[in-house]
Amino acid sequence: MLPYNKDLIKLAKANRKNMTPWEIKLWNYFLRDYPIRFQRQKVIDNYIVDFYCAKAHLVIELDGGGHYTEEQQEYDNKRTKILEKYGLKVIRICNIEIDNNFHNVCEYIDREVKNLSPSQLR
Repeated sequence: MLPYNKDLIKLAKANRKNMTPWEIKLWNYFLRDYPIRFQRQKVIDNYIVDFYCAKAHLVIELDGGGHYTEEQQEYDNKRTKILEKYGLKVIRICNIEIDNNFHNVCEYIDREVKNLSPSQLR
């Protein structure tokens, strides 16, 4: 079991009720019915990740424009390194890709899940 900050649970629940349009689209049209379980707004360590697949050890982060400032990129890199210490792979997907290239985003996620834990997915 991954460590988590129980103080973030309330915020994670609130985030599930107030997802961004891109999170809603990815969840409703792909991840919710994906054959391997994904969770949304999952607390891991001191962070809330957008989507998490335990079987594949995969975190999916959707990035809007605010993620491309130098300060935010430094924070995201630090966060990714901490999550990777738990054996997780973090993939980042730009919101624009959700809007303009949704089919390919879904195929990319599917490939990542299958590449990360093929023996566990059977």
